[in-house]
Amino acid sequence: MTDTLPTSPSRYTPSDFFLSRRRWLSRGMSVLLFLAAALSVVVTTSIVYILVSESWSFFATIPLWTFLTDTQWTPVFAEPRYGILPLLTATLWSAGIALVIAIPLGTILAVYLSEYARPAVRETIKPMLELLVAVPTVVYGYFALLFLTPLFKQFVPGLAGFNLLVPGIVLGIMTLPYIVSISEDAMRAVPGALREGAYALGMTRFQTAMRVIIPGAFSGITAAYVLGMSRAVGETMILAIAAGQNPNLTSDPREGAATITAYIVQMSMGDLPHGSLAYQTIFAAGLTLFVMTLVFNIIGFFLRRRFREVY
Repeated sequence: MTDTLPTSPSRYTPSDFFLSRRRWLSRGMSVLLFLAAALSVVVTTSIVYILVSESWSFFATIPLWTFLTDTQWTPVFAEPRYGILPLLTATLWSAGIALVIAIPLGTILAVYLSEYARPAVRETIKPMLELLVAVPTVVYGYFALLFLTPLFKQFVPGLAGFNLLVPGIVLGIMTLPYIVSISEDAMRAVPGALREGAYALGMTRFQTAMRVIIPGAFSGITAAYVLGMSRAVGETMILAIAAGQNPNLTSDPREGAATITAYIVQMSMGDLPHGSLAYQTIFAAGLTLFVMTLVFNIIGFFLRRRFREVY
């Protein structure tokens, strides 16, 4: 004869109060999360509306073709010219130099942290890299202007006091933590079974990283590259301080030139009459920068969609 313990249904059945409270909490969290998501949409839509509405008056006066093809940008001169090419070229030069440094170095560091470094080393190096993000960009700018530029002048002939080369290098260093952190997280998300299978086939650790890990994490690595490009294109203070504020259409990064963000800072000091054509150039330049960043993100989206691996 076996003894059975008495059971009390009321002891294990949730009360009506508990169920009601859980339903209201679930609904409240759903509404809160929806509002948070809607806020980001509203903010983005508002930014686009302001840029487009203010730029509309500018392009009603200045043809878009002239804006895109004229080689001079002098909106506050006696004879104004409104060609975005000098600002656009300087922006692409600085961002290109930054990415030439940040993408290869960031990928190498991400592979090392993911595949080679011991856990103690990884947990030491990665936070130190991420601390670079906390350094104010003004500090980077004066570091480029007062320390690196005189240093580079000793072995780079023809380097001007304000130039695109040194700020681009510093911008690459500043962008490095974004690429390293996201790429390393994507590589570590690749299942260990793929690594073990590669080692079982006789691959070395380097071959496994190049042929298995990087292709498997390509979508995440692409996202890191896109974020780095957007960060480099949108940087302001480093370029405003160390690259100069003179719109200059040049193919030589040793010369100084104003970028789009540097021009926006320069013209946003309150000296321009509100509603004037020169004032509207701020929004036209900002819209150009927004479109550039949007194109980068669209390219990254299709690359992630094309090469995404689901595990």
